Amino acid sequence: MEVAVNVSDIIEKFLLDTLGDELSVNFNRNELATYFAVAPSQINYVLATRFTPERGYMTESRRGGGGYITLIRVNQNVDDVLANYIDQTLSDGIDYGKACQILERLTTDGIFTENEAQLIKAAISDKALLAPTVAKNKLRGSILKCVLMETLKTHDDGE
Repeated sequence: MEVAVNVSDIIEKFLLDTLGDELSVNFNRNELATYFAVAPSQINYVLATRFTPERGYMTESRRGGGGYITLIRVNQNVDDVLANYIDQTLSDGIDYGKACQILERLTTDGIFTENEAQLIKAAISDKALLAPTVAKNKLRGSILKCVLMETLKTHDDGE
């Protein structure tokens, strides 16, 4: 059975492979778009959705000269990552997509297993949150904040 792979997945994999173990990589957006035969906006889309702070990345772009971009891996220790999400990201609520990005980052960093992340995702899904739409993001943020605070506490105890 073949699995369909979209161009965003291919571009993401290429950028991750190019980054490798390095902390940053520079590339020209237009050259990358030409290489993959896509519009430069497709490269922007991949960067905006796949290389977010929630996933542990930052991007810096330089105007002119075809749009050079620096992709930066943010290296933080586990406690700092958890504390940052607790303090900043979750204070005003969070949508399901961003919550999933945080969980993916914490799974990649070895904080959660795939199974634990899936269970948390189920608990904070729109289907599980029986609340008015306007309250779901706030409720989701509150639940995720409690999970991360407990994780931080447990992580501190285990060291």
